[in-house]
Amino acid sequence: MRQEEKRLPTPPEPRKSTTSLWLTGGHVVDVRDGRVRRDLNVEISAGRIVRITPDAPPADAARIPLGGRYVLPGLISVHTHLSVVYPFTDTDEAESPGITALRALGRAQDALRAGVTTIRSVHEQNRADLLIRTAADEGWVSVPRILGAGRALSTTGGHGHGMACVPADGYDGFLHAARTELAAGADHIKVFITGGIARKGESFSGAEMTLDEMRAVVRATEEKGSYVVAHAGAAGAIRQALEAGVRSFEHAYALDGQTVAEMARRQVFLTPTLCVTRCPEWMAEHRFTPWQVERAMEIGPAHLDSIRLAVRDGLGGQDRPGITFVAGTDYPPGEPIEDTVVAVREMEFLTDAGLPPQAALRAGTIDAARLLRLEDRIGAVEEGYLADLIVTDRDPTSEMSALRGIRVVLQGGRVVRDDLTAPDPADRPLTSAGAAA
Repeated sequence: MRQEEKRLPTPPEPRKSTTSLWLTGGHVVDVRDGRVRRDLNVEISAGRIVRITPDAPPADAARIPLGGRYVLPGLISVHTHLSVVYPFTDTDEAESPGITALRALGRAQDALRAGVTTIRSVHEQNRADLLIRTAADEGWVSVPRILGAGRALSTTGGHGHGMACVPADGYDGFLHAARTELAAGADHIKVFITGGIARKGESFSGAEMTLDEMRAVVRATEEKGSYVVAHAGAAGAIRQALEAGVRSFEHAYALDGQTVAEMARRQVFLTPTLCVTRCPEWMAEHRFTPWQVERAMEIGPAHLDSIRLAVRDGLGGQDRPGITFVAGTDYPPGEPIEDTVVAVREMEFLTDAGLPPQAALRAGTIDAARLLRLEDRIGAVEEGYLADLIVTDRDPTSEMSALRGIRVVLQGGRVVRDDLTAPDPADRPLTSAGAAA
């Protein structure tokens, strides 16, 4: 079955409702071209955007008055770990799946309330992402839409060692491991093609997987119309993975011009995860070891320079193919950090690396949706799209810091958070099948 034909991940398609919710008196942000359409009303019904119009809603319509605030798509984080344990050495690979899922669930709920309406998980212990997705499909929990990897694949003793990943070696070993995760319900497969920066004695400069091992995982995903996500530290291993057919890369701590040019030619997706080398206070608060914090800060300047190089020489545009930058945090995206949340801070870091605000906004919305192959349903404020929406006080097309002022969050037309009106639930006539409960 092709990826495009798979059912839409959580939440399921809303049931039809004859009742509408209106967001009134707002400015609608077009994330595709950065334009702002002013003084409009957005009608939502059956979980979707029905109309964007200057016309007034019916007098008796349920509404959230926006008072000139800005309507844009819910945020999408494409590098998420909900079940991670800090410090990493405290990971118990024999942990009960129930405990893992409960820890992950709280972080998923935090992310949704923060405005992250869709996440791509890229490794969860005990396949917690798939468990939570099932619970959301059943209507038991309210979480972001989840596209999950299940468990990541790692060479024996490689970067995923001790993290409840799937160990594999050789072409047949990786082919079997990838097929197993896909059969369990994974939407994509995560591999570690290099080491990382969190463990002593580990380097990210050399490849941990062979070309044949990479090709095995690509083969397994192509059989299911899916794709491979690669944890990737440095240029050499990335070029090898490009040859194998990998098109989605994470981190990129050390790129060079040759590799950037090849990534641009092949039109790959790159998730910089700048948070992991720029947030020492957050790391210390979350029990990272002093050595890990020091190592992250040591790598930080080169990491930023690497992404700046990729932006300068590889960023695609209307007149040329190139790298598509997407926003992902590595850390749980709804976690508080520096008077905001991690998902927003990462998008601010993308502008530090040279992405224009419009491109950074796309990285966390429509371009992320394109990576997930859901760009016809989420990632934009357009008629017919699912009503995954956030409302900000200020215009985010000019500066990412506007995302620090999120006041309303809707997912699939359901009001998750409303700091503007906060009505008594009894006063809201809609159900979860329509817009609000």
